[in-house]
Amino acid sequence: MDRNGLLAALAAFPYDKEEYWLITGAAMVFYGMKEETADVDLGCGASLADRLEKDGFLYRRTEDGMRWFKYGENVEFFEGWMADAVVTIEGVQVVSVEGLLEMKRKPGREKDLLDIERIERWLANAPHLSLLFPDPAVE
Repeated sequence: MDRNGLLAALAAFPYDKEEYWLITGAAMVFYGMKEETADVDLGCGASLADRLEKDGFLYRRTEDGMRWFKYGENVEFFEGWMADAVVTIEGVQVVSVEGLLEMKRKPGREKDLLDIERIERWLANAPHLSLLFPDPAVE
């Protein structure tokens, strides 16, 4: 799914966009670090997880006791999966780049190591960062 596909998928959710945030591959696509992702992973709080459960979505418990929901064919919600902070870009909540790196470092899988390299290359290409984080002192 590319960035436009992500935006369309998010627009179709019947849940408040303030209650979930893009993580992992979906966050990378949204930041422009890669062109597409196979699935959409979203973090959410207990309130939305309770609503997903009430709405009948199947879930299983992770090792830390949080719920992991399958929402449709290629969307998953992970209760409480957060690192660092969430930033809002163009009305979409996305895990911060630092949080994304932390999430990718944790599993240590080959694909995550490749994503870490991609994120670090993206960070080294500093000019684009001013678009995401403008200097408030400059007017």
